Amino acid sequence: MNIHGKTALLVVDFQGGDNVYDPEQLRKAIALVEKSRAAGVPVVWVQEVHKPHLIDIGRELDGSEGPHCIEGDPATELARGLVPTPDEFHIRKRRYSSFFGTELDIVLKAHDVDTLVMIGGFTDICILYTAVDAHQRDLHLNVVTDVVSGSSPQAHDDALKMIHYLQHRSLVTSDQALDWLENRLVPAETMGA
Repeated sequence: MNIHGKTALLVVDFQGGDNVYDPEQLRKAIALVEKSRAAGVPVVWVQEVHKPHLIDIGRELDGSEGPHCIEGDPATELARGLVPTPDEFHIRKRRYSSFFGTELDIVLKAHDVDTLVMIGGFTDICILYTAVDAHQRDLHLNVVTDVVSGSSPQAHDDALKMIHYLQHRSLVTSDQALDWLENRLVPAETMGA
């Protein structure tokens, strides 16, 4: 893993109930969230949301996507089983990058984060744009390849190649991420000693 200092798990647009992600991906995402919490790794949630009148969607309608992530639509809600706790930051964004026009920079600085572990979707859109912006901010990247999904298999693979181009050690599996988190857990017998 490409870990250098303080790390946060960034859950990017893991939305759509059970409709977008296969059950195995969802299970792995839930395991990563739970293990991050147990290891004291901050979990930061990002959700793309647009007003029904679409005044805030900008140029996103110029591409292949039609109206999407509309406030109040069940498909816009976080995937079933993924729920932020009251003390975790839940950022709503209006563009593909999780950094653009959001408080993500402030949240990561508050947690003194220099390394991200990223899960969610789409690999070729919001994950890629967020990864590029994180790279521009000198953050270390860890994209969990089996817990991100693309708009197509080819787009997914191409986006992972682009992220790997930015940082050669940035692509990890959920097993690698879970092993790293497991090693961060404090054994119960040492707590309070």
